Amino acid sequence: MFLTITWASEVGIHLGPITLRYYSLLFVIGFALGYRMMRKWFADSKISETAIDTLLTYMVVATVVGARLGHCLFYAWDYYSQNPLEILYVWKGGLASHGAAIAIPIAMFLFAKKVINKPFLWMMDRLVITVALAGAFIRIGNWMNSEIYGDPSNSTFQTVFAQPVIDVVESQYGHLFTHATLEKSEAAELVTDSLTLPAYRLVVTTLEGTGMGELQSTWQTQLRPHLSLKDRDNVHFIALDGSFFIPVEGQPNTYSVEGYGIPRHPSQWYEALAYFAIFGVLYWLFSSKGWGEKEGKLFGLFLVLVFGARFFIEFLKANQSSFESVMAFNRGQQLSIPFVLIGLFLLIRSTQGKNQPS
Repeated sequence: MFLTITWASEVGIHLGPITLRYYSLLFVIGFALGYRMMRKWFADSKISETAIDTLLTYMVVATVVGARLGHCLFYAWDYYSQNPLEILYVWKGGLASHGAAIAIPIAMFLFAKKVINKPFLWMMDRLVITVALAGAFIRIGNWMNSEIYGDPSNSTFQTVFAQPVIDVVESQYGHLFTHATLEKSEAAELVTDSLTLPAYRLVVTTLEGTGMGELQSTWQTQLRPHLSLKDRDNVHFIALDGSFFIPVEGQPNTYSVEGYGIPRHPSQWYEALAYFAIFGVLYWLFSSKGWGEKEGKLFGLFLVLVFGARFFIEFLKANQSSFESVMAFNRGQQLSIPFVLIGLFLLIRSTQGKNQPS
């Protein structure tokens, strides 16, 4: 028995001429909660209040710059090496958490040394608690954006991502269609060798004066060929050979075509829930078990748990770049392994090391 969630959402909340993007909002919530925790821990250690504002600047810059460079270098270097100026186009999307995981420790090393005069591991043992929490909110933002989704699969809480289909229809075929939606249909499911596909229909509104011949020709020769299972990583709706648009009764210039949604693992939520749990464990060990007194112990555990979880969840995620399809382990898994090993080293080291200064 599967619970199929159809997810289609605009990118944000419209407030007049301003759009508050869901991803940005969740990003800010995660950082704001982390800011409050770090503020308290800094106060407990009698560190100047002005330092926490400087910390926020270091963190935001390191996260955005590191994640952007990580995406460009690890996942799309063939493109960005030919278009280097577009590396600066952060608003177009493309962030990689492994890049942030490299940039943040570098920034924190500088911050700990130059601003608060504390050991690097003292800083990281506290910071990673907030990073786990922020990571959970960011993954929810990825779900809201219909990105970094899971492989096609029937699962208990499978998701059909409608927004990518809508975006393609409205952006690439805007000369014909003014609006598109993906809706559940009452037709029977399609059972294949590997998947049970729930029935959906693509509903479009055309520009006034669009002829039926032009509509059907565009569908048969351009749009429908892209809606197949040949590209497992990027297709979210398929229509059978020979399908065509039919008018929707009572709605002028509106047509629909029957097909099937591609159910996927909601892998963003798998990661978000894992990170929430890791945050809870780290916070409990720090506040109740005194783990913050051992250099690198919490930092090491964070690396093992977060990147260990990431390694296994990657098996359920669609590849982010085409070159990953021939890899035994995708790029996210390859990049996670060194972080897990560093974490294990820090955990072992912490059992033999000295207590941290308060």
